[in-house]
Amino acid sequence: MAPDQRRGTATRRRGAALEEAILRAAAEELRTVGYAGMTMDRVAQRAGTNKNAIYRRWPTRAALGVAAYRCLADAELQVPDTGTLRGDALALLRAAHTTWSSPQGVVLRDLLAAAADDPDLLALLREQAGGSGTDAAWLILLERAVARGEAAAGAAHPRVASVPMMLLRGEYALRGLPEVPDEVLTEIVVEVFLPLVRGRGIGL
Repeated sequence: MAPDQRRGTATRRRGAALEEAILRAAAEELRTVGYAGMTMDRVAQRAGTNKNAIYRRWPTRAALGVAAYRCLADAELQVPDTGTLRGDALALLRAAHTTWSSPQGVVLRDLLAAAADDPDLLALLREQAGGSGTDAAWLILLERAVARGEAAAGAAHPRVASVPMMLLRGEYALRGLPEVPDEVLTEIVVEVFLPLVRGRGIGL
């Protein structure tokens, strides 16, 4: 390819297009070699760009790793709409459990393991968890329940929305494996989440 053609190709890949290429490349690195093996050089080579282009957007390897994981998580997230809060909550929690056992879940567990020795990565993961697409999905479920009259307006609260995933993560930590029986998922929704949602209507 002639130099002017190469320059033309590089010129077209700017802004969002270049960022998407870098995130895709970083996600593939996380899948294939894990966070420990992911380097800015490898990502740049896979994305067909240079390290400076990456550092301008993500100043550290940790920042790039978390951004790549979040891109994966948000891309695969679908908010269920079964017509009831119980059905929506069970569907979303089951989907989250399935994801944890998927290649995406392997990436997240790898990041969490690496975070034990990387304070910057741990801080970024905590920040990501606080504003993740999953939390937004639970809020959407609650807002729909309010609109249907299944819950009071006060139930659509970020703390309430975070409870099912916090309990699910607790099960992972307790069992040491990404396998939680479906009856436990049902208990989280039916015995904890739904009573909490209904209780938000008391005294409001």
